[in-house]
Amino acid sequence: MMRSWPGQTRPRTIWEGWSLTNTLDLVFMGTPDFAAVILDALIAAGHRVTCVYSQPARPAGRGHRLQPSPVQALAEQRGIAVRCPTSLRDPETQAEFAALKADAAIVAAYGLILPPTILGAPRLGCVNVHASLLPRWRGAAPIQRAILEGDGETGVTIMQMDEGLDTGAMLLQRAVPIGSTTTGGGLTDELARLGGTSIVEALHGLARGELHPRPQPEAGITYAKKLSRDEARLDWRLPAERLERQARAFDPWPGAYFLVNFPGGDERIRVLAAEIAAGVTAPPGTVLDERLSVACGEGVLRPTRLQRAGRGAMDSDALLRGFAIPRGTVLPCLATN
Repeated sequence: MMRSWPGQTRPRTIWEGWSLTNTLDLVFMGTPDFAAVILDALIAAGHRVTCVYSQPARPAGRGHRLQPSPVQALAEQRGIAVRCPTSLRDPETQAEFAALKADAAIVAAYGLILPPTILGAPRLGCVNVHASLLPRWRGAAPIQRAILEGDGETGVTIMQMDEGLDTGAMLLQRAVPIGSTTTGGGLTDELARLGGTSIVEALHGLARGELHPRPQPEAGITYAKKLSRDEARLDWRLPAERLERQARAFDPWPGAYFLVNFPGGDERIRVLAAEIAAGVTAPPGTVLDERLSVACGEGVLRPTRLQRAGRGAMDSDALLRGFAIPRGTVLPCLATN
C-alpha cells in the first residue's frame, strides 16, 4: 500500500514518517514464507521485534536435512532471538513469553494453539494476520479455499485473537479481487504483502488509540479445512469449472493431478494450468481429441500445462508429442464409496 504525502517527490510507505511514539516492542509468531514477508514489513516499519517464535526445523530436500522455517531464517539473519517450542502449554514456556513484556504479539500462520496465558500476556494482546475476509474462511487454508469455491474476492483481516478458531474481533480488513488466472501461490504472495502493510497500519492505529476492535458478523461463517494430498487428484465426474479452479488453487501445493492407466502401471500427471473447452458429451474422463480435451461431469476441461513425475513442466502440446494420450482414452475417475 502506497500513499502520497504533501511536499514529497516520491510515494512513501505507510509507516514512513512516524514518530518514535509509534514504535512498539513486539513478539512475532509465524513459520512459512507468508509470515516471513509480514515479519520483514514490521522490521522495516521500525518496530522493535524482541523475539520470534516459529515451528521447529523440519527435514527437507533430498538429504532430509533439518531446515529452519523461513521466519526463523529471516530472524537469525536480522539478529533477532528465536524460540521454537513444540507447545506453548507448559508453565515455563509461558513464563518466558510473559517475561518479554511485549506491547503486542503478532501472529501469522504460526501453527501452534495459543493458550489463554499467552493471549493475555502482551499489553495490547495477540494480533493475528489472517488471509481472508472474516468470518468467511476461518481455519487453515483460506487462500486455496477461496479460489476453489469461486470467490470473487478475498483479502486480509487483522484480528484481536481470542481462544476460538479465528473468532476474534476485527481491527482492520483489506480486500483484493480473485481473477480468472489467480493461483494459490500468486494469491499467497499478494496477501502476504497486503498483510505486511495492513498490520503496520493496524499497529499505528492501536498505538494512537484510534483503532477499535469490532465483533465478527454472525452471518457468512465458513471454515477452510487443512489441505491434503488426497484431495489433489482430479475427479472427472465433477464440473469442468470446478476442476479448473482446483488446478489453480492447488498450485504450487498439493498440486492437482490425474492418472493415466498403462499396462505397466499408472502414470501421474500434474496439472499446472487448464482451460474450459468445447466438446461433445461423453462419459467423464474420456479424452475427446488430440489436444487432451477431457469430458467432465459437466463441460470439458483441457489441461494446458503439465508435468510428469521427475520431469520439468511443459505445455500440453509438447508433452503429448512424446507421451501420447490418444483420443478415446478413458482417464480413471475416483472410486465411488
